[in-house]
Amino acid sequence: MSTVTAYAATAATEPLTKTTITRRDVGPHDVAFDIHFAGICHSDIHTVRGEWGAARYPIVPGHEIAGIVTEVGAEVTKFKVGDRVGVGCFVDSCRECASCRAGLEQYCTNPGMVGTYSAIDRDGQQTQGGYSGAIVVDENYVLRIPDAISLDKAAPLLCAGITTYSPLRHWNAGPGRRVAVIGLGGLGHMAVKLAVALGAEVAVLSQSLKKMEDGLRLGASEYYATSDPETFRKLAGSFDLILNTVSANLDMGDYLGLLAVNGTLVELGLPERPMTVPVFPLGAGRRSLAGSMIGGIAETQEMLDFCAEHGVTPEIEVIQPDYINDAYERVLASDVRYRFVIDTASLR
Repeated sequence: MSTVTAYAATAATEPLTKTTITRRDVGPHDVAFDIHFAGICHSDIHTVRGEWGAARYPIVPGHEIAGIVTEVGAEVTKFKVGDRVGVGCFVDSCRECASCRAGLEQYCTNPGMVGTYSAIDRDGQQTQGGYSGAIVVDENYVLRIPDAISLDKAAPLLCAGITTYSPLRHWNAGPGRRVAVIGLGGLGHMAVKLAVALGAEVAVLSQSLKKMEDGLRLGASEYYATSDPETFRKLAGSFDLILNTVSANLDMGDYLGLLAVNGTLVELGLPERPMTVPVFPLGAGRRSLAGSMIGGIAETQEMLDFCAEHGVTPEIEVIQPDYINDAYERVLASDVRYRFVIDTASLR
């Protein structure tokens, strides 16, 4: 066992505080690495505040993790000391179910993927995430970060990047396809960049026009305010694919009406209340409402390589660990453009 410094939540209503945690000894197939940067995802906030069900405290959040390998197990073949690596939203899965065998570990069914934090690992210990100085992970769940991507900008790709890349690839975003992105936040701005890099024609649907300059700079060719009823009349039947990156409860009838025949609206945000879905807009255009969740290991590596090749990286604000609680409040106030990334040097 080794001891590392971390920031943890001890209760749903308490701020995160500096503490120490233990990491397991490096096993035959393990990779140990010093964490250099960790992104802050809205999921971290939902989890530590108990908004997604009972949580296991103390919790060290963080599933957008980038760093440098310091030790590898005797049987590790994929990595060596000094490699630039990352870990995303899960650190293990059953490896035997149909999903795992298909490279879709995020949909593991037996009993499910092992989350990077607030889950129980194979050794029976609670997993703890990236707001810390170091981590030990099985090599099969470690990603290689290309040299063309700096570690600070690589971190958010391991959740925000793959969460948007996976549905774009699955639903064939590319030349000749019109894609709309609902919301221009941590997920939304990556969806725009990736869809443009894939060759699609991209529009942003945001509540107001206050981020219009940013949206166009990021590559969108159109930007509309959803607070204007004229938007829904003007764009009816326009899009082959819509990615909803916000967690608010929307009027699904309005948004489904924006799909072309055979179009798909994919839910990436998780609203607090159950959605009401009117059936008529679905049947009227053979439209689909779908969901998507991160990506498997192979697809996440594909995404990292794609981003390196096409120069796609997130817009980030780097912070020190003692600013985490302030950053949480700013995320909730939508006061970040577009992802906070923690410089963990002081925790190593």
